[in-house]
Amino acid sequence: MMPLILAAPGEENIIRKVGGSPEMRRHLAGLGFVAGGAVTVVSTIAGNLIVNVKDTRVAISREMAGRIMI
Repeated sequence: MMPLILAAPGEENIIRKVGGSPEMRRHLAGLGFVAGGAVTVVSTIAGNLIVNVKDTRVAISREMAGRIMI
């Protein structure tokens, strides 16, 4: 397992675990980041990520991406 921030752009990955505080986990789950789901990094801008998750493009901070394990 590794954090999402280390994923290569364009490569589809499976989410293994979502960490962080209960509030952060609920927020990420609401965006579609759940264990077993697919996520693809589209691009990285100043450490923040733009990802495709559940057919939606989402921008997340480096801190949040560090809590998502693939």
